[in-house]
Amino acid sequence: MTNHLAHETSPYLLQHADNPVDWHPWSAATLQLARDLGKPILLSIGYSACHWCHVMAHESFEDEAVAAVMNELFINIKVDREERPDLDQIYQNAHQLLSRRSGGWPLTMFLAPDGTPFYSGTYFPKQARYGLPGFPALIQDIAHAYKEQRGELAEQGKQIVAALAAWQPEKSATDSTLDASPIATSIRQHSENFDRVNGGFGGAPKFLHPAELDLLLQQTHATHDAQTRHIVLFTLQQMAQGGLYDQLGGGFCRYSVDAEWDIPHFEKMLYDNGLLLGLYSDAWLSSSDPFFARIVEQTAAWVMREMQSPQGGYYASLDADSEHEEGKFYVWQRNDIRDLLSAAEYALIQPHYGLDSTPNFENHAWNLRVSQPLGEIAQKLGLGEEQAAMLLAAAKTKLFAAREQRIRPGRDEKILGSWNGLMIAGMAKAARIFGREDWLHSAQQAMDFVRTTLWQDGRLLATHKDGKTHLNAYLDDHAYLLNAALELLQAEFRSPDLSFAVQIADALLARFEDVRNGGFFFTSHDHEALIQRNKTAQDNATPSGNGIATQGLLRLAELTGDIRYTDAAERCLKLFFPIMQRAAGQFSSLCTALGEALQPPSMLVLCGAEIETAAWRAAVAAKYLPGLMIIVLNGDEASLPSSLDKPRSATTTAWLCHGTQCLPPITSLDELLTEL
Repeated sequence: MTNHLAHETSPYLLQHADNPVDWHPWSAATLQLARDLGKPILLSIGYSACHWCHVMAHESFEDEAVAAVMNELFINIKVDREERPDLDQIYQNAHQLLSRRSGGWPLTMFLAPDGTPFYSGTYFPKQARYGLPGFPALIQDIAHAYKEQRGELAEQGKQIVAALAAWQPEKSATDSTLDASPIATSIRQHSENFDRVNGGFGGAPKFLHPAELDLLLQQTHATHDAQTRHIVLFTLQQMAQGGLYDQLGGGFCRYSVDAEWDIPHFEKMLYDNGLLLGLYSDAWLSSSDPFFARIVEQTAAWVMREMQSPQGGYYASLDADSEHEEGKFYVWQRNDIRDLLSAAEYALIQPHYGLDSTPNFENHAWNLRVSQPLGEIAQKLGLGEEQAAMLLAAAKTKLFAAREQRIRPGRDEKILGSWNGLMIAGMAKAARIFGREDWLHSAQQAMDFVRTTLWQDGRLLATHKDGKTHLNAYLDDHAYLLNAALELLQAEFRSPDLSFAVQIADALLARFEDVRNGGFFFTSHDHEALIQRNKTAQDNATPSGNGIATQGLLRLAELTGDIRYTDAAERCLKLFFPIMQRAAGQFSSLCTALGEALQPPSMLVLCGAEIETAAWRAAVAAKYLPGLMIIVLNGDEASLPSSLDKPRSATTTAWLCHGTQCLPPITSLDELLTEL
């Protein structure tokens, strides 16, 4: 028996296709069915790598008796939050209004047939526990309340919809004059929230905050603030030494359940790792610490090994669970490690990964994290640094090979435009900084897949799996892919990447911009009508679409000389500027854009023989210069915008512009580095 999810492409929806629950996908037909039958809707939103989504599914949605009650009382709708972030945003906001607390996944919403919410929660156990009601009893109570109090709930629904509409920013009555005050406020707020013992911000659970760290790192370059620089580099070091990071296979999990980065929820998401690849690359440039270079290399290797499809696009995520147990693929029993290693290897590994202390995970298991620095252990064991590093590498190779024999977590193999944009940008930046052709090829393959598969008939689609490309793309898809194209152009100039950047930017302006008030809606002007149309600029696990769109438009304007992009970026900044002044810490990616608007990016164009321009590019790429765009041309490019169409000669020449001020042509690398 299958329900109405059997023909979907989302792995999350397909996980529920054989549930006894009569699940439907979100569609106009399903909403009409609810209206025709006069039944409320039970909406369940999650994603394939989500541990507690699996728990609720096993407890309730696979239970015949629970399913029978759900089928009798509700029209049941399953939504993959990764395919439909528009619905997830709306109903997470509604949950916050209804419950006065933040949401998460699974998100469990109860809706009137028109989509208006009247009750909400997240995970509900089958039997009452954790201070939560049992799910079977809850749904019967809710169905009864809907039947008996429909008028009151309809009135409450109107208030919820009005409150959602009131969350949208309004254009100021007076034209805002942009200044740098929100940037300073944001830095101060992040500094106050900094965990000086463990790194990161706040307590448990502890998330990654890449947009915030990116802003802080860029500002340390501008202000030479040692304390702010410490916040970034210490946090990145602690994250990568913790159990949040896969010490054997590379790559970061989504967040830590504790304040010390010890134990993650074990799902690995493409978006986190794309953002962190770029951030750790910048950290290496800023610090010259080889530790950060190793994290970049290991994470890029994981991406290419486990997350890239044969067609080029990047997959979405790896599950938290294997064999129905969270983290089982990743954690170890101490004796199993001892049996795999030589005595010398184990003597090093035991203190390095904390195996000489008490277990830090369930069932007396260890999730590996760096507990003692390798140098200290080498000194105690009388080993040289090189010998210790060789022992560690040999031990990790053995442990990784043994782990590869385990039953792997599930992989969500849908290819999302937005998350591919984040990973393409991270891989392209890392390739440029470290001179890695294999990483660049990986990023270019992914962009070629996006351009040929997700871009159809002049518009972008959101997701691809099993040969099917569908769903109207969102703001984030366009913003992140625009940024990715610009990063690729700096790693290696390809005319199709420039053309695609312009196409994406033009689609942003035509299909998402609120020209009258400024800013960009999350959904396009021709998108399905929902109970809320969001226009938000707060950063979450990913940077805000408005923030990244504004950054991308400002940079593309420098590249092409097209002032339309600058004007749209400034309209966006002016719309959100009053909110940024009040709560700057929530708008880090937009603060980064604000800094670029106040001090436009510099652009360096290098022309000449390929071997020499490559050497110049490598010399420039070795410096942390966040406000600089680098374009290298070899002479055979056609149809270039005037800003790139430079005179060609046999001598390698650099054209350097700071905003609207351009220097005379530079023909000496030493002179160029001095100017930079």
